[in-house]
Amino acid sequence: MNLPITVTQSDLLEILLNIAPSRPVFIWGAPGIGKSALVEQFAAELGLPCVSLLGSQLAPEDIIGIPQIKGETSEFLPPKMIARKEPYVLFLDELNACSQEVQKAFYSLIHERRIGEYHLPVGSIVVGAGNRAQDSAIVKTMSSALINRMFHVQMKADARQWIKWAQENHLHPWVIDYIIQRPDHLFSEPPKTEEPFSTPRSWHMLSDALTEYGAGNRELSGDTLKMLAYGSLSPSHAGMFLAYTKSLSNNHMLENIIAKKEKWPAKAEDRDILYFLAQSFRAKLITELPKSKQAISGNMLSFVYRAKEMIKELSTINFEIAQMVVASDDESNLPDWFMIEVIRDLPRLVYNK
Repeated sequence: MNLPITVTQSDLLEILLNIAPSRPVFIWGAPGIGKSALVEQFAAELGLPCVSLLGSQLAPEDIIGIPQIKGETSEFLPPKMIARKEPYVLFLDELNACSQEVQKAFYSLIHERRIGEYHLPVGSIVVGAGNRAQDSAIVKTMSSALINRMFHVQMKADARQWIKWAQENHLHPWVIDYIIQRPDHLFSEPPKTEEPFSTPRSWHMLSDALTEYGAGNRELSGDTLKMLAYGSLSPSHAGMFLAYTKSLSNNHMLENIIAKKEKWPAKAEDRDILYFLAQSFRAKLITELPKSKQAISGNMLSFVYRAKEMIKELSTINFEIAQMVVASDDESNLPDWFMIEVIRDLPRLVYNK
């Protein structure tokens, strides 16, 4: 399932608070974007314990329990993990990775909040989650009967909210600063091949690894940093992160170039740093330039003039990297009015791509 509307972490938390107490909610989203952590946060805000079941590892008896003979009849005894006396949040993670038999075992639990004769305590909440078919994860077709028993919402990674969370939880400063500069690198779609890819979870893993290795407090070898980055992130993001670590001797290099205090690095051995700075410059333009030219303020007008100067200066060092700054892609582009000015002032840069 791929819903036409996606929501951020804070939006989803609000949805859970308003809908989940009365209707089961199913959260769709790519691996590693924080679905499980959000449900745990939701349970904590309600003051309820959170019990998680991993759908891909369940058998039907793990849900409905086992039969026990009582006199002339039998009854199913639900598992101790589920059969509780106090209300709680039951989180059915990877629900759409279950077999059809396990999915059927969930019907009454999701719809009626009961298993056989056992009813969840009043005030209990059921939340499900799973990956999408395009995520290259373990996904099975969910029956229409199960889909129709839940409210569906699709979660997306939001860099601004993640940065705030990362700062509050003291993630490694290199990771936080990098995502501040390249928020578009927080998440990448899962690749078709078997290789690491960037998600909030993988950036958290890299942060933990950097902390354990003492990065920042002691100098790490280039091979060690490369191993940590390429073992956690999408290959392109790993390469850019390594370029970022090389530029740490001047944390404000891009700002200094904008302020004309420094120039683009022109040495051949600094080409990876130049590429990182150019990518960061493009991200800054996309983020800060208004969509409409009429919305430009006085300070922004100065930035626009300086931006065109910087693109021209960059083109004299490396024409291909300068083209990359203004290139169109499927995800994000520079505002049309700015591109018209670039075409007018630097036509060769655009038309020779």
